[in-house]
Amino acid sequence: MATNIVFSRRSFILMSLTTLAACKGGSELVELSGSTMGTSYSVTGLDHDRFVDKAALKAALEKSLADVNAQMSNWDAQSEVSRFNAFKSTDPMTVSESLARVVSAARDVNAASDGQFDITLGPVIEAWGFGAKGSAHGATPDAAVLATAREVAGQTHGLEVSGSQIRKSHPDAEIYLPSIGKGFGVDQMAKVAREFGLSDFMVEIGGDIYVSGRNADGMNWQIGIETPDAHTRQAYQVASVSNLGMATSGDYRNYFERDGKRFSHIIDAKTGQPITHRTASVTVLAENTMLADAWATALLVLGTERGLEIADQQDLAVLFIDRSAEAGDKTFASTSSRRFQELQA
Repeated sequence: MATNIVFSRRSFILMSLTTLAACKGGSELVELSGSTMGTSYSVTGLDHDRFVDKAALKAALEKSLADVNAQMSNWDAQSEVSRFNAFKSTDPMTVSESLARVVSAARDVNAASDGQFDITLGPVIEAWGFGAKGSAHGATPDAAVLATAREVAGQTHGLEVSGSQIRKSHPDAEIYLPSIGKGFGVDQMAKVAREFGLSDFMVEIGGDIYVSGRNADGMNWQIGIETPDAHTRQAYQVASVSNLGMATSGDYRNYFERDGKRFSHIIDAKTGQPITHRTASVTVLAENTMLADAWATALLVLGTERGLEIADQQDLAVLFIDRSAEAGDKTFASTSSRRFQELQA
């Protein structure tokens, strides 16, 4: 019986490399997909009792995703986060429980990651041409523009969260949520799937994944971690996953080159510059996809050496993949945290 392997990456997911096994015990396969957050979403689950209304499930999933977009999309000028960014005041602003929870989680990851997960870096990201405003990249930003952008960034001193209120310490500070909001959206999809009676399922948005229970073979879900090469579509490693969120952050899709130098969209919060180390991708398994999403970004910024230290301190399951200097960036080597090794043993 064939095993289904799903390939996880932040911006792309390969769904049909092998034939999904026939469902055991008369269970019905539920497969749904659609568009959201500038990418696609999908659901694969096992309806053991054959009572799930697929049309109702799809409607509920899309309602939950629309709610997340209305709260957290930096591409929607009317979203909660956009209204907060436009609110040029240091007075507290009341927001939804969901947005407050995501911002609070982002602050926690920021504090535990040497400040390298920073949702206030939006102006810096925009200065480099990688943000929601659609500015063209291909040139390094003017030093004065970058300095101005950095003046309003800094999550630790820039944001306060108290209950359902968020307050800026600088009136021009902004929140930028792509590196955590998509993971939160996946978790909301998982919540809906459970409400419809599914216990064995996989939900994903653009390669950020949550898996529950077992696949059609009665095994853990087999998730392929992609080789961090922009010109290939192959698995570097396959992870066995159940009841966990999973996210991969990589520097090999969204970048530009100028004068022979490569500039990634992954920005070092301390310098305001794209990362330059040899870590090409980081995959994180966590209790939910929101945290997996955030930590994948933070640990990619940190790189393997410091990232591994923090991963082990925080008991995070992480796989780092580095480019090999000797092979001209064409081969890779991986390093995994203790918790990742334990989960895959």
